[in-house]
Amino acid sequence: MTTSTSLNLRALLKTAIARSGMDAPARAASGLTPSAKALYVAAAAQALPHGVVLYVVPGDGDLEQAADDVRFFVSAVEGLSDVAAERAVLPFPSHEVDPYRGLAPHFGVASARARALYAMASGEARVVVASAPALLPRVSAPARLLNTSIDLRPGQDISPSDLAELLADAGFTREDPADEHGEFALRGGILDIFPAGEAQPVRLEFIGDTIESLRTYDPGTQRSIAPIDQMTIVPLADTLASDRSSTVFDYVSRTRGSHIVVSERDEVDASAIKLVEQLQHSYEEAVSRNAATSNAPAVEAPAELVADWDQIRARLDHATSLSHLGLEDISIPTGQSAGTTHIRCQPTVELKGRVGDWAVEIRALRERGETVLFVAATPGRAERTIELLKEYDIFAVPVERAEDAQYAAVLVAIGNLSRGFRLPDAELQIYAESDVFEEERRAPERRRSAAKAFLSDLRDLKVGDYVVHVDHGIGVFVGLKQIGVAGDTVQEFLELH
Repeated sequence: MTTSTSLNLRALLKTAIARSGMDAPARAASGLTPSAKALYVAAAAQALPHGVVLYVVPGDGDLEQAADDVRFFVSAVEGLSDVAAERAVLPFPSHEVDPYRGLAPHFGVASARARALYAMASGEARVVVASAPALLPRVSAPARLLNTSIDLRPGQDISPSDLAELLADAGFTREDPADEHGEFALRGGILDIFPAGEAQPVRLEFIGDTIESLRTYDPGTQRSIAPIDQMTIVPLADTLASDRSSTVFDYVSRTRGSHIVVSERDEVDASAIKLVEQLQHSYEEAVSRNAATSNAPAVEAPAELVADWDQIRARLDHATSLSHLGLEDISIPTGQSAGTTHIRCQPTVELKGRVGDWAVEIRALRERGETVLFVAATPGRAERTIELLKEYDIFAVPVERAEDAQYAAVLVAIGNLSRGFRLPDAELQIYAESDVFEEERRAPERRRSAAKAFLSDLRDLKVGDYVVHVDHGIGVFVGLKQIGVAGDTVQEFLELH
């Protein structure tokens, strides 16, 4: 049972989009909860089948959840497979580090940015979800990125040595064996590649200069797993060599149509301006440090690293602004007073495991003639929820069971949705798994919050800062260092003196 193949779910959501007014052109729309905004963005993507929607959220803390929600609705509305949805909806995070403080962007962040840019340049992306700070850094030109990318498939002619050169230019490191992301190995007529974002590396076997086969392999045992039809090599970073001649908007402009949607415009502006001010302050500090050091290298000015915020703001002024508050409570850029709309939308009440209360809510909704949709995270949870509701005499069925859907009190889909919401005008109530069974997810969320807090503190560190170690006391932060552990495994550590 998957949401991506359900015609019932597609029809249900398309009807909800139309009845709630999400498909009406507007310069600003209010009343939408965060997950309802994702449905709005999916509607915008559906209206632009050959273009791209750039969806801007305030910060990186909003990014993962927003991308997951948009991916769920795009997949459901357009009937995409899980693999197709992953390629169609991509996150575009910020670098999350200060370039003047001696820290480089994390490998995963840099490669995610490159994947999103490539997907726009090649026409594969449908929605790119970007944080406000992610819009600022300058990137390599689209042509440069495309020239360093390549699709590989059996029967293709390319010499192993030429492919190795392209991989090195794209930022891959030559290591044997290639058992970590971003590595490749060349041994005669065999070339191993471990692309960023892929679960398994790929082995290419050549006959002369022709690719004979592509197979995934286990990085631990080096044994082949399964043949694949094709793979795409994308650079590991959004800047190649010293080429910083473009911005993300140059990629948006290359598409066959684009629509920019901004969530909570005031917060987006504040987040971007904070980064601009931080970079200026760090630049001035770096210049002062260099002035006291002989033969110090020149410090690049912020204008060489990031785009002009006023130019970005001008682009966002022509975007569709989404907000949770009513129109009378939000700030709409000058000239956008016309074409604004309010969409009636209500957040779902958190039930925190009170299934009996949920059953009462479901009966009340059904008595009013409303459709109830429950989105389970896994097939197992979907099956258990159907059985659980049966104990309360509530008939729940998988959403794709067309023969039973019209009689069911609850339709059950599978997907990753953060929260549910109600659209009164569409007579639709959506429950996410977390709305009903939140108590089972609290502990992991607390762990994630603690990890985010630690990573946030780490991003603020600069070389020379004092830190306090829980066991060893006061030290000085030197930087990040890769150290081999457990045989051939390499991990990254903080170096403190």
